[in-house]
Amino acid sequence: MANEFAGLIKADLASLNNAAAELAQHANLIAPAAQFNAAQPGATFSFAQTMQDAVAGVNAQDLDAGQKMADVDAGRSDDLVGAMLASQEASLSFQMLMQVRNKVMGAVDELIKLPL
Repeated sequence: MANEFAGLIKADLASLNNAAAELAQHANLIAPAAQFNAAQPGATFSFAQTMQDAVAGVNAQDLDAGQKMADVDAGRSDDLVGAMLASQEASLSFQMLMQVRNKVMGAVDELIKLPL
């Protein structure tokens, strides 16, 4: 189940990256990344990397929750409450990530609709 979610999220991330690249190419808005992060000289901001980190974090939470549930099911652990909490945290993290994805996709759609 975690692999299916990760695959769907990676496909959505690739779609977002492609749409952003097309938009930047179409509007000639390719700018240095340092311009977006002027508060920290030398540091660069990458939206794609930030999203990949978020996906990896959600995936790690899901794998951890799955392992805790498997340990409880197999009798290796008696921490049912901890396993349930980890499962709920992973679920909420995934829901939040999907909401961020939906907002970003909506914003990209709105940007594409703007007249030049």
